[in-house]
Amino acid sequence: MPRPIQATIHTQALAHNLNLARRHAPDARIWAVVKANAYGHGIERAFAGLRGADGFALLDLSEAQRVRSLGWRGPVLLLEGVFEQRDLELCSRLDLWHTVHCEQQIDMLATHKTNVPQRVFLKMNSGMNRLGFAPAQYRSAWTRLNALPQVDEISHMTHFSDADGAKGVAHQMEVFEATTRDLPGERTLCNSAALLRHMDATAASDWVRPGIAVYGSAPDYPLSHAAQWGLQPTMTLAAKIIAVQNLQAGDTVGYGSNFCADGPMRIGVVACGYADGYPRICPTGTPVLIDGLPSRTLGRVSMDMLSVDLTQLPHAGQGSLVTLWGRAHNGAVLPIDAVAAQAGTLAYELMCALAARVPVVLEE
Repeated sequence: MPRPIQATIHTQALAHNLNLARRHAPDARIWAVVKANAYGHGIERAFAGLRGADGFALLDLSEAQRVRSLGWRGPVLLLEGVFEQRDLELCSRLDLWHTVHCEQQIDMLATHKTNVPQRVFLKMNSGMNRLGFAPAQYRSAWTRLNALPQVDEISHMTHFSDADGAKGVAHQMEVFEATTRDLPGERTLCNSAALLRHMDATAASDWVRPGIAVYGSAPDYPLSHAAQWGLQPTMTLAAKIIAVQNLQAGDTVGYGSNFCADGPMRIGVVACGYADGYPRICPTGTPVLIDGLPSRTLGRVSMDMLSVDLTQLPHAGQGSLVTLWGRAHNGAVLPIDAVAAQAGTLAYELMCALAARVPVVLEE
């Protein structure tokens, strides 16, 4: 039989979270962000749950081709734009919209031979200092683009650096609004945190582009939890217990013997490790659900196995199902954010790190 580990993608949860995002931005259109293979969910697997979006936003041409091959005929946006001249040929062929964030991309457009002008999203660096034109150069970039016959409509874009925290978005909104004032074109501003937390930014957006919230993670965790926002988990990682050990006081668990029992204990060995995408750095005490009931990990995570505490769960044993994150069969939920926090990281990383060797099934 196959090794007893499996990830489940919850299609209805994806649709639910997308609809929740739409309720937060009733006057805007919604990009379903499917970069990084739909945040580790798989574009093809996530598509059914996200096809209610107004467009798909992603990073590279291969992802765009996959979305088109699924039958999507609506807008597709390349969030980082093109990387070389010949990419524009595929943009023309696949009818892709694309971001322009540097002079080199304008140069490529200026020499692109096409009979059909392209829709572009001009990106402003309003304080993130990652991609985009500085405010002082933004209007001249717009003027240059606007003069090109290769360019059709120009939309305006920026990205918030602090939407999930106390600093908020007002400082970047002020720069963006002042710089784009009187320029025609639609605007796209909001990531997940801005969409959920900052109504002013949502109201100023013609398009919003929620990412992590659509995949069931709170963008401002631990300030807020996914359930508080009404978000549902879209990915469950679960594996079975393949062995049981009985410990006495002084017995240790795992490499490095960094967990030591202070009395009699029962532990279960689970068919999941860091080669499956579960973080090695997760310490003793990281939460799990065993047959839907709360418990914890013990000792160091190995490549293929980890250990969990069965001491207070006498009916659990070999064959019991351990939910590493997501939804258990009894409906109990272990938020992926809680596991990520134990690893000192974010849910994004856990989702994207799901290993190719883990079988994945769809739950409609």
